[in-house]
Amino acid sequence: MCSVITGIPLTEDFANGGVSFWYRQIGLPARRPALPGPRDYDVAIVGGGYTGLWTAYYLKQADPGLRIAILEKEFAGFGASGRNGGWLSAEFAGSRKRHAKARGRQAMIDLQHAMFRSVDEVIAVAREEGIDADIHKGGLLHVATNPAQRRRLRAELAELRGWGYGEADMRLLGRDEQAERVQAAGTLEAAYSPHCARIQPAKLAVGLAAAVARLGVDLYEDTTVTELRPRHGGGKATAVTTRGDVTADYVIRATEGFTAGLAGQRRQWLPMNSSMIVTEPLPAEVWKHLGWAGNELVGDEAHAYIYAQRTADDRIAIGGRGVPYRYGSRTDTRGATQPQTAALLWRMLIKLFPAAADARVQHAWCGVLGVPRDWCSTVHLDHASGLGWAGGYVGSGVTTTNLAGRTLRDLVLRRETELTGLPWVGRQVRQWEPEPLRWAGVQLIYALFRAADRHENERGTTTSVYARLADLISGR
Repeated sequence: MCSVITGIPLTEDFANGGVSFWYRQIGLPARRPALPGPRDYDVAIVGGGYTGLWTAYYLKQADPGLRIAILEKEFAGFGASGRNGGWLSAEFAGSRKRHAKARGRQAMIDLQHAMFRSVDEVIAVAREEGIDADIHKGGLLHVATNPAQRRRLRAELAELRGWGYGEADMRLLGRDEQAERVQAAGTLEAAYSPHCARIQPAKLAVGLAAAVARLGVDLYEDTTVTELRPRHGGGKATAVTTRGDVTADYVIRATEGFTAGLAGQRRQWLPMNSSMIVTEPLPAEVWKHLGWAGNELVGDEAHAYIYAQRTADDRIAIGGRGVPYRYGSRTDTRGATQPQTAALLWRMLIKLFPAAADARVQHAWCGVLGVPRDWCSTVHLDHASGLGWAGGYVGSGVTTTNLAGRTLRDLVLRRETELTGLPWVGRQVRQWEPEPLRWAGVQLIYALFRAADRHENERGTTTSVYARLADLISGR
């Protein structure tokens, strides 16, 4: 029997939280041993998500003799790496103009091209390591569902032409081609990019962790790091844990949305909440109406945007911001999402895909991602202190983590390469405001974005002044 909570049709085995549906699908991995006590390494990586795993993977491949440890509070892939929307996309977070100020326009174009290649790099490594992560490179479809979104989509595409996107990298679709790809209701115009693949996030995380362990990296789980200390007087950097100190020539922070939990890092990156729901498998008759045979990833041009995928077992998984921030940079690590957020995502799903209106929701969950004050991702290594970091992906981390891992490899090994010359390397960003300004500011920003979407859906033909004000306040 179909039960309904807050207007959402649910399966009898509906679950809210429990990390994510992706792990429910494959089962939680067996926990690896915790750190047995104080240890010394060449490189210690704090955080067992994609960033930490890719960094260890590429470092160990480049120099098998390196002694490398990953220190993870829960299990590898517990955070955003195992909860995200499964977009292996070449989209990069932050202002292109802001990045270009560091090293010039061409450097930002180089960064975008590096992102294009990184999509294929992840696919290649998964193939080489035997990681079956339901990967399908069907591309990315951005749909505009009102006149303001259509105008914004066209303007964004025109701007991208000056930042390394050729016609083959992203283009507007004719109405017939758009309809042949995905039947998204109310679509006035759509743009398509081939530089995106669907993945099952938890499968990639679990497979990558296994590959890293096979290379000889020590992966300690159930190990909480509380503080990172720079080297002093010729000594080593230190990761302070509840199970003993880990010293290393380099300590890399790869904690993304959980960075605020480290001593002195409360205002470094804001932990932004993102939520998802997934339906039960949909019957063939529904897919006849929806199309979606190419397994494209689908997003809209709203300010409070959604991201969706057709899963390998014929479900629709859709996500959005929901309640974006918890006071004091707190995080809900168990993955439960608020009922009103699940209801909002359901309304978005049936608005875009009304043929799926009779489907039931089987799982809802959430996770946190890291947001720097200027909304721009960064990667950095300070040889003097021995501390490094990468993150602040603002929701575009599935591919960017791979680029970060290869860049950190080159920085640790003191190689001057094309990657270490990219403009996101070495960025210094000011901290977020203290509370309650931080909480009030984020609430205001997203209230304005929601108001802008309502205005544009009802009668707006241009981007709402509410959205322009939100962008001004946020500093994006």
